[in-house]
Amino acid sequence: MNPVVLNPETLSPEDVVAVARHHARVELDAETLGRVAESRRAVESLAGRERPVYGVSTGFGALAQRHIPHSLRAQLQKSLVRSHAAGIGEPVEPEVVRALMLLRARTLATGRTGVRPEVLSTYVDILNAGITPLVPEYGSLGCSGDLAPLAACALVAMGEGEVLDSEGNPAPAAEALTEAGIAPVELAEKEGLALINGTDGMLGMLVLALHDLENLLTTADISAAMSVEALHGTDRVFLPELFEPLRPHPGQTLSAANTLSALEDSAIVASHRDSTHLVQDAYSLRCAPQVTGAARDAAEHAYRVASRELRAAVDNPVVLDSGEVSSNGNFHGAPLAHTLDFLAIVAADVASIAERRTDRLMDTSRNQGLPPFLADDPGVDSGLMIAHYTQAALVSEAKRLAAPASVDSIPSSAMQEDHVSMGWSAARKLRRSLDNLAAVLGVEVSAAARGIDLRSLAPAPAAQAVLDLIRKQIPGPGPDRFLAPELADAKSLIASGDLVRAVENAVELGHTIPRRL
Repeated sequence: MNPVVLNPETLSPEDVVAVARHHARVELDAETLGRVAESRRAVESLAGRERPVYGVSTGFGALAQRHIPHSLRAQLQKSLVRSHAAGIGEPVEPEVVRALMLLRARTLATGRTGVRPEVLSTYVDILNAGITPLVPEYGSLGCSGDLAPLAACALVAMGEGEVLDSEGNPAPAAEALTEAGIAPVELAEKEGLALINGTDGMLGMLVLALHDLENLLTTADISAAMSVEALHGTDRVFLPELFEPLRPHPGQTLSAANTLSALEDSAIVASHRDSTHLVQDAYSLRCAPQVTGAARDAAEHAYRVASRELRAAVDNPVVLDSGEVSSNGNFHGAPLAHTLDFLAIVAADVASIAERRTDRLMDTSRNQGLPPFLADDPGVDSGLMIAHYTQAALVSEAKRLAAPASVDSIPSSAMQEDHVSMGWSAARKLRRSLDNLAAVLGVEVSAAARGIDLRSLAPAPAAQAVLDLIRKQIPGPGPDRFLAPELADAKSLIASGDLVRAVENAVELGHTIPRRL
């Protein structure tokens, strides 16, 4: 994999995924290090003045009124990091921590934070060494940045705190740095604050979620087409003349095109095209592009938000072009929190309509001649009855996760921070919701594949590609068997992107956001 150059103007969402998830190497160039050194000189100039400067020669938050003498400023920065590394709970996923550290390093590289070049280099070295700070799940209110999570990373850069070893077990940070040949940083004025005051955790989780959501929405187009085939639905409602000319939402136009492509050359669909067995298909079939397409439009909006945030320099205070250091409120996570909550609503709705399609496959009054619950010997066998129960439980959980976090706010820091975004919480629940969606679609694909297998005619090439893939791990129809491993396999094939790639080898599909993401 090609290395990622840490240029704050060009770092892309795709780069974030490459470093966070695939451990791409990060490189710094001389221009970036020079820019960081220049802004540091401005901070050092201010540090010598008698007039207090927030973050340089004062306390923090509600304690900002105290002027700190030179002799205590190094201790001030250490104390800040140590006290703010106050999270609790299970460690967050290594890919989230790596995304968070990369994005914090990107902000340091802008030169707006006033840190020394060696602080930035230490973060890059930690990433390249594969060292993952232990970051507890709870501790960020999504305002003043992701304080506790970022402080846990800063603590490791100081040679303190804990990291996760290759097996995910806690280990002392000092030992990990020594083994990697990385010298701990000795923080100077403003540097502790610069390491913890950003929206990097929220943004990192948003970027990773967009990568996953694009794959899941394309999967939903495919699973909907498979359900249409299995249920003897029509493909005529996905014709392009029904979309762009009549209702020009780009997402639904794209999803309809994907669904139509996935149904192309289906002998099953062709067998009843002129039949009058149904005047209209149910909404869960007929309106699939409208729902998944709306989700695509939401994802496109979220991608724009993430792209803007990737060009930001979120810190407080920041070094301006004039050399002055100014306080600001850009650390507030509202733009990200609202977007993360929006995507959780989207994920719940896509999961909900997928479950409705699966429900139809179970019911002999609506499944067009398939056996009840797609069972081999109904009564003796229960088929996919409880697999559908599991899917329904996941959808119910997704609906609870769709309740917005960003409408909540608990004032903190003695009312200095009296309105917060809860964006970190929004990001955490979105990750769970997308994990649920992958499982929900896995159940639909399993059910639709079984329904197609029970038809006597050849499916579309797209569905055949899915069958060829999943039947390597998941047997076709037959007597009841232990289903949990099969559903886990179906989820894995979807979450990994293997299912979408298999279909793309058979038909052409479109995507809302850059496919490389």
